[in-house]
Amino acid sequence: MTQRRRIWLLTGEPGSGKSAALSRIILGVRSEGFTVGGMLTREIRSRGEREGFRIENVATGESDILASAKTPVGPKIGKYRVSLNSLSGFAVKALEYAIIHSDFVVCDEVGPMELLSPEFRRAVQSAIAGTKPLLCVVHKSYSDPLIEKLRSSPDAVEEEITFENRELVPVEMQKDIIRFLSSADKK
Repeated sequence: MTQRRRIWLLTGEPGSGKSAALSRIILGVRSEGFTVGGMLTREIRSRGEREGFRIENVATGESDILASAKTPVGPKIGKYRVSLNSLSGFAVKALEYAIIHSDFVVCDEVGPMELLSPEFRRAVQSAIAGTKPLLCVVHKSYSDPLIEKLRSSPDAVEEEITFENRELVPVEMQKDIIRFLSSADKK
């Protein structure tokens, strides 16, 4: 008997299409009648320049600032200041809600900014320990014990998005997730 995957990890270089792949997977899972919750990280742009990032609650569409080049407070990563309040409050609530109420949990991204928050780390660990299918976007080159825990989980599979496979990976991952959800529905 083959092992059932419950945790899917997406990784890749910046600009490789991770966000587009994740959006396609969410849309495909929803189109099959399953609920999706969790959090997405989106760029904030002004006049073609990236000014920061926002966190979006997948279930509600609400958003909050994750990091900004214009904010004077918070830990600094590159040119951005990270809002620990948004991570420990808004992002954690989105993940906790998804763990309880959604069929499928999404966490974009588990990376250097997000991992500054101990509360965020705990919420991701709860999702790992849970029973619901989980899709995380993980930073390709960042080393952290939580990312390694995700990668080494026996129910996890990691796919790297590249220019060559960015059309195929989301289709295959979506099929795998829907298969998991459909078999869970029949239990």
